[in-house]
Amino acid sequence: MKKILRFFLLMISASFSAHANKVVNVYVWGGEIPKKVIQQFEQQTGIRVNFSTYDSNETMYAKLKASGKSIYDVILPSAYYVERMQRQGMLTPLDQARLPNLANLDERFTNNNYDPGNRYSVPLIWGATGIFFNRDFVKMTPRSWNTLWQSRWRRQLMLLDDSREVFAIALMSLGFNPNDSDPKHIEAAYQRLLALVPNIKLFASDSIQAIMIDEDAIAGSAWNGDAFKAHAENNKIDFVYPKEGFVIWVDCLAMPLSPPHPDEAYQFINFMLQAETSAKIALAEGHAITNAKGRELLPKSVSENKVVYPQPKHLSAATFNAMLVKRLWHSTTFIGSN
Repeated sequence: MKKILRFFLLMISASFSAHANKVVNVYVWGGEIPKKVIQQFEQQTGIRVNFSTYDSNETMYAKLKASGKSIYDVILPSAYYVERMQRQGMLTPLDQARLPNLANLDERFTNNNYDPGNRYSVPLIWGATGIFFNRDFVKMTPRSWNTLWQSRWRRQLMLLDDSREVFAIALMSLGFNPNDSDPKHIEAAYQRLLALVPNIKLFASDSIQAIMIDEDAIAGSAWNGDAFKAHAENNKIDFVYPKEGFVIWVDCLAMPLSPPHPDEAYQFINFMLQAETSAKIALAEGHAITNAKGRELLPKSVSENKVVYPQPKHLSAATFNAMLVKRLWHSTTFIGSN
């Protein structure tokens, strides 16, 4: 009897140890995956999540590039960084047979140019950049990017702390495509940004909602999901898609090259692709989701919201965010340091 009891105790202990040793190291954008989703994954799988965040693609890229061996299992780069990183051999090709929940995704996001066939990445959330403003201080709706250069905004604007986004605004204000690489247009956009500096109060990327809600800036550029969430807390916050056009971004789950815990990484990614999980992300963070099945679970106040999900007439003026040439990064870093 004692031998049988000892055997079962050993089995239980071994099972517990196996669970306790299971971990997945996740490195993602701040404000895109809520803690309650992470906790639910841990509870359902017994896998402990080492969760850390970054506030820019550049930070994530530099950290992975500098490390000789990846300590992360799952990352969340923007689509144009997926293209760059896979070209440089920094990502693990995905075994889609281990991701059955890929079937939940909207086909518009599985047919793409940055990662054909989703060989290296899985789109999770998407959004667009526009102009936010506080109606207590701004009476006329700023429907053009060019309005940001008006002298009335001196030290009043918040801009996204993302050099790609800032440069796109300058290009569009001049009537150019936000992905334009013509050297003359690039130089003109750079000079345009220099002229905008006196109007800038601050740059932000991971505290945007709080800045809008607390009225630390009365207008500027923002991601639509953040504006949507801020409006729920302060109904004076409004948002508009400028007439010159705007940029659409997609953030994608991916695995760095040679992740230390690949099995757990696949489980984590597949969990994030569940319809219920995707809906929770949308409700908690305000972002549009790529998960068609998940969107069906959302209340109409979210799934049909014109800020979160731009109407076709607005989308016709949208441009998918592409990779900048290297020179632009230096230019916009200079702008951000002023």
